[in-house]
Formats: sequence, C-alpha cells, structure tokens
Amino acid sequence: MTARTLLVELLVEELPPRALPRLGEAFGRALRAALRAQALAGEASTLAVYATPRRLAAQIGAVLAVAPERAVSHKLMPVAVGLAADGSATPALLKKLAVLGVDGRVVPSLARRLEGKAEVLYLDSRQPGATLAEGLQKALDEALAALPIPKVMQYQLADGWSSVHFVRPAHGLVALHGAEVVPVRALGLEAGRSTRGHRFEAKVDPVRLVDAEGYAAQLAEQGAVIAGFDARRAEIRRQLSAAAAGLQPIEDAALLDEVTALVERPNVLACRFDAEFLAVPPECLILTMKANQKYFPLLDAQGRLTNRFLVVANVSPPDASRVVQGNERVVRPRLADARFFYEQDRGRTLASRVPGLARVVYHNRLGTLGERVERVRRLARTIGARLGGLALADLADLAATLAKADLLTDMVGEFPELQGIMGAYYARHDGCSDAVADAIEDHYKPRFAGDALPRGEVGLVVALADKLETLAGLFGIGQLPSGDKDPFALRRHALGVVRMLVERDLPLALPQLVADAFGVFPGTHGQAQGEVQHFVHERLVASLREQGWSAQEVDAVTALRPERWGDIPRRLAAVRAFAALPEAPALAAANKRVANILKKSDGDDPHAPVDVARLAEPAERALHAALGALAPQAEAARAAGDLAGALRTLAALKAPVDAFFDGVMVNVDDTALRTNRLALLAELHRTMNRVADLSRLAA
Repeated sequence: MTARTLLVELLVEELPPRALPRLGEAFGRALRAALRAQALAGEASTLAVYATPRRLAAQIGAVLAVAPERAVSHKLMPVAVGLAADGSATPALLKKLAVLGVDGRVVPSLARRLEGKAEVLYLDSRQPGATLAEGLQKALDEALAALPIPKVMQYQLADGWSSVHFVRPAHGLVALHGAEVVPVRALGLEAGRSTRGHRFEAKVDPVRLVDAEGYAAQLAEQGAVIAGFDARRAEIRRQLSAAAAGLQPIEDAALLDEVTALVERPNVLACRFDAEFLAVPPECLILTMKANQKYFPLLDAQGRLTNRFLVVANVSPPDASRVVQGNERVVRPRLADARFFYEQDRGRTLASRVPGLARVVYHNRLGTLGERVERVRRLARTIGARLGGLALADLADLAATLAKADLLTDMVGEFPELQGIMGAYYARHDGCSDAVADAIEDHYKPRFAGDALPRGEVGLVVALADKLETLAGLFGIGQLPSGDKDPFALRRHALGVVRMLVERDLPLALPQLVADAFGVFPGTHGQAQGEVQHFVHERLVASLREQGWSAQEVDAVTALRPERWGDIPRRLAAVRAFAALPEAPALAAANKRVANILKKSDGDDPHAPVDVARLAEPAERALHAALGALAPQAEAARAAGDLAGALRTLAALKAPVDAFFDGVMVNVDDTALRTNRLALLAELHRTMNRVADLSRLAA
C-alpha cells in the first residue's frame, strides 16, 4: 500500500484573529490523531499546519489509502456454557455468534484460552482496515467537533433550509490524497481540489490545487497567500525591521500574532503622525495605536516614542501612498482623543477625585472602593511603620490614598490598562514626590509572571498592602479560587506577595502580615487567616519548584516555616550543597530516625537539659562531645550568613551519630536514663535543623 501526503483545507470567512493559531493547531492535531487511531497514519507521519484569516489546513505525511487488516479477538463465553457435552454449540453460543454476524459453522474453529481455572471461547478473525474516505470522514467530523471555538454561530446553507453551527460560515473544502480527491463532506460542503487565494491579488481564481505536497507553494504563487502562520509571522517581523529605517518597532508578541492572523499577504508600510501629539504620555499614544489600530509604534535608540509608526497592510498596490495617507488620517482623531482626555484629566487633582471612590461599588459584600482605599491605607501605615518608621508610614499612607483615584479619570475610563500609569503622571503634575508617584504606578506590580517588582520602598509597602487586603477580603467572604477558575486573580496576588518577601528580603513574617490584613476589616468579617497563610505558602512552594529546586529541597527548607523568606534561596543553595556530600544520605536518614523517636517519646521531656553525669555509654559521651565542639562552629557560620558552611560543619557528626545508634539503646526501662538520651537526641535534632529539616532529604 502506497502512502501519500494528505491535505485537508477548510475555506471560511474571516476567523477570530486571537483564536486563529490555536484553531489551526487543534484542527491539524485532531485530524492526525484520528487517522493514527484508525491505522491510516503512523506515529512517524508528519504534520504541517496552515492558518490564515480565511482558511484552516493540515498537511499530513505518509497517509495510507487503506489501513492494514487487523486481528480482532472477541471473548464469547466459558466453554462450559457455550459447548454441550458432545462439543456442539449451545443456543447461548449460537445467539452470541448471530449478534456478531457470524455463522454457527465457525464453532469448530473457535479458540480456547485458559482464564483462571476455566476455559473461555474466543472468536479470532481478521477485519479489513478502513478506507481513507471512511477514515477521513470520521476524523474530519471529530476534528471539527473538538475545535476550541470561542463562540459558535449558526448560518444557513445554500439550499435555504438546512443550517449548521461553526465559528464562521464555510465556503470550501479541499481533501487531496496525493493528487486524488478524497470524497468527504463537512459543514454542507463536498470536498474538491479548488480553493481561493487573496481576495484582491490572486493571479488565478479559483486556485485548482495540483496535489497535496505543493499546497503552500502553489497558494503562494497563484493565490498570493502565505499559508503558514509561522512563515507569515516571520515575514512580518522581517518587513517591520526593514521598514523601521534605524528605529525600533515596539516589541509586542501578542500584537504580532494578532496582525499575523489578520492578513494573508503582509505588506508593511511606514507612516507618521503630527509631532505635537508627543506631548501626551507615550503610554497613551502607544496603547491607542496598538489596541485600536494594530499599528507598531517606533522608538528611537534611547527607547523614546517617535512620531512614526508601521502598519501591516493586506494589499500591495503599486502606489501605496493612499494606503499610508488613509492610515495617517485614521490615527489622528484617536491621538486627538488621547490628548483631550489627558488635558481634561489634569484639570482636577487626584486628591479631589478620592471622595468619588465612595460612590463606586468594589464588591457587594466588601463595600465601595472608598472603603477599600481606607483599609489599604491603614494596612500600608502598619507595614510602612515596621519597615521604615513614621516617615515611610506617612508616604505609604499618601500613596495608598491616591492610588485608586485615577480610576475615575477619562483616560483610564477609556483605557483601563493605563491604571496606575496615569495616576503617576497626574500625581507628578499635582506636585507629589517621585516616591509617591512611582508607588501609585507600581502598587499593581507584579501584574504577571516575570513582571518587575515595585521600584522603591513606598511602592513595595502599598503593593503588599493592596494584595494582602484583597486576599483577606475575598477569603473572608469565601471567594476562593477553585480548579482553574480564579476570577479575582488571587493566585497572582499571592505570588506577588511571595516575590516581594523573597526577592526584596523584607524583614516581615507572613503570619503577622496576614493578621494585620484581617485586622483592617470589621470584626464581623470572616476569619480565614490560616487559609490565606496556607494559600500563600502553596504559591511559595510552587514558585520555588518552577525555579528548578527539587521537591525534597523545597520541602526541607519550607518545613521549618522560616519567618524571613529572603533567607529561603540561601537555605536552598545550602541544602543542595549539603546533599552532594557523601555523609548526607546517612545523616538525613539518622535525622528522620531521631524525629520519629522524639515523636513517640510520650511522657518524657526531650527538652530537658542533658545531664552529662548520666551519659553512661562511650558512644553517647562521644556524640555529646562532638555536638559541643561542632554546634558553636555551625552556629557561627550560620550567623555569618554561611549556611552551606554550617551544614558542611555538621557533616562531621556522621561518625558519632552512627556509633550512637549502633551502640546505644534509647528506650530503656530506666526513666532517667531514657529521658537523658532523648534530651541528647533533641539537642542533636535542633542543631542539625537550624537551616532546614534534613530528615526531608531521606529517601
């Protein structure tokens, strides 16, 4: 059987641009998976996915016209039930065979297999493989049904009576196996070999595809379409770089993807706007150009916005001046609106807008934005006083008071993405210090994975207060994330708290912070401090794992619940270095054994001081002496910040610990002797676990 390349293309009206890459990948992968399941394609079959605004296509290599025969084995029933004493078939067996469409004459050829203590009858046969027409029809139906369509629409077919549901109306279906059409149907369409090229620039219309292999090349040559999403994206990036003429197109992967999904034959053109608009904050101009017009603003070598921008057109006329002029004419009113909003907003101070927050509902169970601001203020003062005294508390209070005021400005009303950013501009215009203005902008940070942390202390304090108030407020009313649903982005807020505590090495303990956060709510608010602490701790563990630390390393360090999270990276590094020592496995196992012994010491006091006079065995005296010599050295190294050195020092305990467990019985009948030995083990346990719980490293 000859294997050939299979091409399936669905020609549709313009697809949702943000969903296009995902739709293309899902369509191709689902088709290949369904063909593999029917043995029409092998595990080595290649897949090339094509996605343009008007088409989804998949090119699958090494697809068979007919799948190989396959062996089928049907379990029938026990021999004792299916065969009479003379070996003839019982009515039950004949009925079962009839259901399978098999004549009773096959009874002598039925296989017998021993299962447990009984023999069972099996019908072994070979079934012909599926034809490509049958298999592709099934695969196509499954692939279309499984597409991650954002929103389905219903439309009528050409007969005027039938209707189908799909993401957009479909107008053509291609199915080619090599050069042959595969007779399948989908969405009211019959497969052929004709497709459509670019709406305006195709050389041939329709494009009659010669074979499946030459799809992309023929579509590019005759249809003026770059079918591959990645190829089109790379071409846009190349043209952007060339058209920038020494400037730098703004980097925005999402915008590049969206524009790639909007054009079939990209043509990048350079445009400009009036330089007078550069008096408006660049964030406003950049956002309106990107969000509303899908333009690429250009920056100079210092990263400053220029009055030039690039547009990705879907046409390539001989004279592109009209296209350029049209885009320049369209962008002007957008920029004028931004300038108008900016000038209007500066007519009022941020402070004058704060009372208006009392008229905006934040949450029907948590009150207004004004009430939320008051809670954040109180919490920011508390955190600020702990970190920097009254001066920092006052600055944090002012920044927290003004932080949400820009939500009531025209600019943020038009572009919510600019919240905080515009607040900083308006605060500076009102005469606020840079520390306060930066804090207003930064208190939303980190907004996403990898985002920068707040720049200064004031911003850190207000950002912590804002995120902790959110967690305490929503956990207190039972609005917890569930599964993959997190409508209030509480995981992001918790991770922000984690990053600030760890990366800025803040001398703040999470339990106290959470208690302070719940303290700004009325006494009737739900008390869920434990749940919030556990939630934030889980984010800490997940974050450390994502950074490459092993589960054992993270568990060993976080099990001690260190108060200062800034120490955690150093502790992890020390644990990793310790685990590489030859003594580490034995000491970790001994530590685990000690922990288990101490857990079971009911009625004994392992915290009592060691009585040296009661150390009867040489091995326990040797362990006590080793502890006395090594513990001060390890503690000195730990106090100096050399955590790895502290653990290396303790590695010398391996020999006396091994000797102790080899030669000393802990749980003896003599109560005083037993208590003294438990006290020695407790001292060993405390000494070894100042940096991490080493027992968690035991296999």
